[in-house]
Amino acid sequence: MNLESLAGSLRDYLGTTRKHTIKNIVGIFDEKGTNPSFGEDAAIIDNGEYALLLAADGIWDKLMQADPEWSGYCSVLVNVHDIAAMGGRPLGMVDVFSSNSEEITQKVLKGMKAGIDKFGVPIVGGHVHPDTPYSALDVAILGIVKKDCIIYSSTARPGDDVVLAMDMDGRVYPTCDLNWDTTYLKDASTVRLQVGSMVELGEKKLLTAGKDVSNPGIIGTLGMLLEVSGVGADVDMSALPKPAGLAWEHWLKMYPGMGFIVTCKPENTQRVLATYKKHKLNATKIGKIVSDRRLDIVEGGERATVFDFTKHEITGLGPARGRWCVNGR
Repeated sequence: MNLESLAGSLRDYLGTTRKHTIKNIVGIFDEKGTNPSFGEDAAIIDNGEYALLLAADGIWDKLMQADPEWSGYCSVLVNVHDIAAMGGRPLGMVDVFSSNSEEITQKVLKGMKAGIDKFGVPIVGGHVHPDTPYSALDVAILGIVKKDCIIYSSTARPGDDVVLAMDMDGRVYPTCDLNWDTTYLKDASTVRLQVGSMVELGEKKLLTAGKDVSNPGIIGTLGMLLEVSGVGADVDMSALPKPAGLAWEHWLKMYPGMGFIVTCKPENTQRVLATYKKHKLNATKIGKIVSDRRLDIVEGGERATVFDFTKHEITGLGPARGRWCVNGR
């Protein structure tokens, strides 16, 4: 494995580089950089003892063109993951759907219904554009979590262990080779149990930070967590799981059907791993949080920098301020 080549490819991957525009958008709405929601997987709305979690995801045009039904399913999956990543329980979703094709409409709705049945989160409203010259799908989700159980992505600290939790029992999705599908063919009870792992970890306050693995892939998602935490990490390539037959470059760019990357104090690592195992997820310690603001992949005596946050940006959002709580501290 050529680490330098791999690092460069992951840094320039479209799933990561398309996040660069986030900084400019946030700058309009949060000029002082004090909103605790920006940089997190969901917006945080004060609601007494609890916080409401509000998130939204738009389906990537490439995915919609490749497979409308799978797009509909993924619109539910990705939103449920955003709430779970913060230790929350999803309550309901609304959608905005645009299409002038009856065939595409039926395929998208069939996929959404499959996702609703799988994860048990209803669509409670939305809006439709039946006369657009394009097909597009956007879904927003509302969740709830106790304030002192929120899992932030911006609170990793030097000395923390980095843990990757994924379902390795999956397949490359037939029409989308950057999707590692682990949920579509599984029963709803198993999938819901897996999602519940983050709720339990949040309630037990075993994590210091966490995110669901999204379009930037395993390393890119960790990079986003590090960027907003103001820290770095060393990732041990020999500890990373990988399905047989997939090249590293392919695997590390994939969106998993069920995957979370989290940090925790070393004394809690075994409890974190055991919790994921109980929830039928494969979990492994893959690295360590360091104070230098860079993400390095390491194998044997070799090392390559994927992101040097003094030079590179993903979202461009620096360390966040103003938290209600810090898990595990």
